[in-house]
Amino acid sequence: MKNIKMVYQYDGSKFYGFQRQNGLKTVQGEIEKFFFQRFSQKVNIISAGRTDKGVHALGQVSNFAMEENIPLETIKNQMNRQLYKEIRILSVDEVPEGFNARFDAVDRTYLYIMKEAGDITPFEADYVSKIKGRLDVEQFREIMDIFIGKHDFKSFMKRDKAFRNTTREIYNIKCSYDEFTKRTSITVRGSSFLKTMVRIMIGSALAVYFGEKGQDYIKRKMEFPDEYGEKILAPSEGLYLYKVNYGGNKDDTGERFLDGL
Repeated sequence: MKNIKMVYQYDGSKFYGFQRQNGLKTVQGEIEKFFFQRFSQKVNIISAGRTDKGVHALGQVSNFAMEENIPLETIKNQMNRQLYKEIRILSVDEVPEGFNARFDAVDRTYLYIMKEAGDITPFEADYVSKIKGRLDVEQFREIMDIFIGKHDFKSFMKRDKAFRNTTREIYNIKCSYDEFTKRTSITVRGSSFLKTMVRIMIGSALAVYFGEKGQDYIKRKMEFPDEYGEKILAPSEGLYLYKVNYGGNKDDTGERFLDGL
């Protein structure tokens, strides 16, 4: 039995989220179906993150056990041929038996891309989220800075029975604006993330920035965590699982493909 690690990208607009669901096309479901149909292998992939419907990945990482001694290059080539336009496999490697893509991750980085609604082209509509107007990136980063540190993020998650401990640590948040593409990009790096957490963080910050909520809105929700309270979600189209770090990892997967968005 071999433990196989895959790093890959996918277009979230083609799937009903990552996690397998009966009767729906999902990233996990399509990958597992591929292995059964092509190699007669029933695999159960373990992944660094579970993305929502419409959310993309530049550097998703999964591992799974496989019995057959199939050449790894064959797996990569056949997956890229069959799943073309939806999933792209960047690497396939054999790893130690104890490696777990979810629990061994040191941190994860998400990327969020926004643009004024009137400037979004039909070719960007599934990959860039629309906003009311251009953001002052420094002002927006100041609003987002309250999230940095270790906090109870119960107010910034969708209810999820899988997570009882809702404390997470955000290491850094960066904001930038590209004059050529007219896109604002936000990167959020943290230990791990709760269900829909990044979208709710950014949605809440946008509501404060555009005056829909008071300046103390986020602070109050941080001070009084409430999983049943109001949740403001930013659209899913602009969100990408950007990179997963396993310690000492110099991989630049996200950076190498960011220019192609």
